[in-house]
Amino acid sequence: MAQIVQPLKMLDPEEMEAIHRAALEVLDTVGMWIDCDEALDYLRGVGCRVQRKQRIVQFPPEVVQRFVDRMRQDYAQPDRQPEQMAVRYSRIYFTTRPYRVAPDFTVSAGGFVPFILDLEGNRRPATLADVRQALRLADALEHIDLMGLPCAAQEVPAALRPVAMAAELVKNTRKLGGIETFSKRDIPYIARIAEVVAGSREALRRKPILVGYAEARSPLCLDRNMAEILIEYVRQGFPQSLDTMPNGGATAPVTPAGALALGVAETLGGLVLGYAVDEEAVMSVDVCPSICDMRTCLYPYASPERWSLIVATTQMITEYYRRPGGCHGGKTDACQPGVQAGVEKAISMLLPVLAGAVGIGTVGHLENAVTFSPLQLVIDNEIAGYIKQILRGFEVNEETLALEVIREVGIGGNYLGHPHTARHFRQVSFLSPLFERFSWEGAQRETFPGLERKAWQRAHQLMHQERPRPLTPEQEEAIDEIVEEARRELLPAGT
Repeated sequence: MAQIVQPLKMLDPEEMEAIHRAALEVLDTVGMWIDCDEALDYLRGVGCRVQRKQRIVQFPPEVVQRFVDRMRQDYAQPDRQPEQMAVRYSRIYFTTRPYRVAPDFTVSAGGFVPFILDLEGNRRPATLADVRQALRLADALEHIDLMGLPCAAQEVPAALRPVAMAAELVKNTRKLGGIETFSKRDIPYIARIAEVVAGSREALRRKPILVGYAEARSPLCLDRNMAEILIEYVRQGFPQSLDTMPNGGATAPVTPAGALALGVAETLGGLVLGYAVDEEAVMSVDVCPSICDMRTCLYPYASPERWSLIVATTQMITEYYRRPGGCHGGKTDACQPGVQAGVEKAISMLLPVLAGAVGIGTVGHLENAVTFSPLQLVIDNEIAGYIKQILRGFEVNEETLALEVIREVGIGGNYLGHPHTARHFRQVSFLSPLFERFSWEGAQRETFPGLERKAWQRAHQLMHQERPRPLTPEQEEAIDEIVEEARRELLPAGT
């Protein structure tokens, strides 16, 4: 099979070792601010130096290294359960895989964003009706493999939103991705919803779904809420990583190596905390860095300097820490579908995959991942299909070399009418319903709609097209009861 196999690499082994050593030194000499008494107790118990009054934890290098080695040993187990899990932007494996380009990479739609740019061109807060239509659309798109919530209903009270949105997700798709949690109080309800879908607690442990995550606040901060979320997930037996998004020049050093070292330090701090809670925990590491746009002070999702940094980060996590998984991709900082969005989306899908990411996400967003666009989601789906076609490769064998066909057609003939072409052209061609391949005259016809109009038409059709329900009526009823229980317990009386 002829395929792109070798991943892009930015770092040599000595550079990866230097970044790891720098992260260890940061944790040892600077430490992290962790505003959670329970977390401080756990970390003291494994040998960390804790200044309780200041909430500062310093991590001796030998302590951190012990748990890094433990994670690598865990990943080396060939029959480990769970083998993999969908996260908010992609998926993560918990067993070692070859470090190579993955032509079967997954594409995730999620993000839980507050705004939608609807098909009428209005940017507004997303509603429950928008959520349901977005899920229906993403479920129908052939190159979208995993789904969180593309947008979140803003009329649902914030305290109930993660539970209510998890219920909407499972009732509208089987392509279940990650979910957001705002508080440790969300976790038991979401876990119960996941159990209803999985069939049992044991089945859920073997193949986790709807798992949220904790996130550090760069530089080197872990607030109480996020620490409690990480601890609660570990206690319940679900895989975890401390995610971190250092912004070079703002919340991290402006140099890519420094930003990556800071992010690695933060996620390794979370790794130690997870293992301190439970030595049998399923732990991972995750870093999603960028370099600050000094004109706006934004965290750019699609700048060129970010993608070279993401390539290096993917290599560091996959090759050095031996954690196969996906990363950010399919991103844009543009506020409207158009040329900038198309360029940024295509590059930000292709480069991480070529660097060895097994998945990318989340797609369908504009405006620095603040606004969901159903039109853009349809276009992103097509870009993903385009890239999958590139990476699919081709067979080299007697049938595909086609020597007998070449002899039959001979000199000066053509292959359009040959049965060999009819047998194979669908396998080797990307027959896009959106991308244009016309002569100038054909493209000028008044009836020719253009790519964006065709994407609009497809989005409108799929958003209003009923899909088979993934759950039984009994499962939906059980989930509705869980949401109502959460409403009574999480919201003030009378809300």
